[in-house]
Amino acid sequence: MSDIDWNQRYADEAFIYGSEPNAFLVEHSARLAGPVLSLAEGEGRNAVFLATLGLQVHGVDGSSVGLAKAQRLADAKGVVIQTEVADLAAYQPAPSSYRSVISISAHLPSSIRRRLYPLIERCLMPGGILLLEAYSEQQLHRNTGGPKDADKLMSVSKIQREFQHLEPVVLQEIEREVCEGTHHTGLASVVQFIGRKPG
Repeated sequence: MSDIDWNQRYADEAFIYGSEPNAFLVEHSARLAGPVLSLAEGEGRNAVFLATLGLQVHGVDGSSVGLAKAQRLADAKGVVIQTEVADLAAYQPAPSSYRSVISISAHLPSSIRRRLYPLIERCLMPGGILLLEAYSEQQLHRNTGGPKDADKLMSVSKIQREFQHLEPVVLQEIEREVCEGTHHTGLASVVQFIGRKPG
């Protein structure tokens, strides 16, 4: 979807993906340290959760409407997050500037991943952690969330190929019940990855 489409989608007063954080992120949040970069942060549920743990979080997203809701959620929870409207097709995080990066349901075409993912590896400090969850290619025929485009869906082999310089801590494709607002609900097939930058 274009940024304009995402702005239209996020224009709903309700949090369409809910205001609670992603379950995989919650499960492994103790592994993360700040500063944290959150890709495709959207309405702020994950950045705000990490901020409640005392972490400094920088959320980037193509939607100004989504990030405005993220700031409202942060205000409601009494925390501070940094947000930046950015097109991930052109976004360039500074090298060695984050101890953690999270990517939750950031379903990007392979053409963007090929450019962005090496930059994500480089933006991590030595020993830094990437935590990613995305719908898998097996999700294509389900109606419980995710894009209807196999190129934007993930697999274990894609992760292995596209994050070659990170040491896998967790790498699996599983089925799990997802309950995230009205747009991610029901039994789903997801790829989960935690990778560590050597050093």
